[in-house]
Amino acid sequence: MKKLKLVTILQSLIITALILFIAGLLLLRKEHKEQSIPVSLSSDGDEYENENTYETTGQKILLSDSDYGEIWIPVLADVPACEYQAEQYVTRNNQTYYTENNHIVSQFGVDVSSHQEEIDWQTVKKSGVDFAMIRLGYRGYSGGKLFMDEYFEQNVQGAQEAGIDIGLYFYSQAITPEEAEEEADMVLSVLAGRDDIHLTYPVVYDWETVTTDVARTDNISVETLTECSIAFCEKIKQAGYIPMIYQNKSTSLLKLYLPELTDYDFWLAEYKDKATYYYNYQMWQYASDGTVPGITGDVDVNVCFKDYTNSENKESDAYA
Repeated sequence: MKKLKLVTILQSLIITALILFIAGLLLLRKEHKEQSIPVSLSSDGDEYENENTYETTGQKILLSDSDYGEIWIPVLADVPACEYQAEQYVTRNNQTYYTENNHIVSQFGVDVSSHQEEIDWQTVKKSGVDFAMIRLGYRGYSGGKLFMDEYFEQNVQGAQEAGIDIGLYFYSQAITPEEAEEEADMVLSVLAGRDDIHLTYPVVYDWETVTTDVARTDNISVETLTECSIAFCEKIKQAGYIPMIYQNKSTSLLKLYLPELTDYDFWLAEYKDKATYYYNYQMWQYASDGTVPGITGDVDVNVCFKDYTNSENKESDAYA
């Protein structure tokens, strides 16, 4: 009888130990899964784990969220940080510039489309505009059809005749890399054989979210948007033009996998007196309600930090 009780106790102990062992394994598996969520963001199918993607120095980027208030994301170790200094921005005649040693080393520009309608480019030039980014075309956000900007030819001709350097942009609503390539092909087909169009500034991939309506791009993934950006830029680069990506601060940080896009120049949209974007950029769209003589109504205004004209930065009077 005592022997039977001993066996029963021993069996109970073994079963209890097995249960505790299995529970421990399940707990460890859960913790490991939560700590190393794979994020598949590369075009060749490789996966990057969070702890390998971000710096471990504790650096963080602070953002504002409508539900959570202040939130943060880690700093990407392999994406160049911005080196511009806030105190080196100056404003003259409602135009913002960047200075070094009290001299202007940036260019002031506008970006325009059919929304601005008729533009007096000679007056625009006299107001101090150095460059213009002109919309060539766009894709509809509901049906996905491609359209030319109806003022493209007029704006290109007028800006160039006024002595304003130009670049181009295409408003994308691509949902696949193939569609992004189609958009690049449209740009290149328009430029083919056009000796009358002299581009000194980049050809830009301008993909934007639509917040005022239901759009075909609403559920695009990080991986797909990154691949679309690469597809467009590579087509443009192979044709001999300078590719650039336009994006606002939030979409750039939350919807693009930036380590795969460092080969392309970046045009930041952030409407503030001083840009707060952590990473590097070559152009900054600092307002959408700018006023420029020669343009009726509001217009986007920009600072360009890179001299795309392949000449020395223009001389300017020193500031006191």
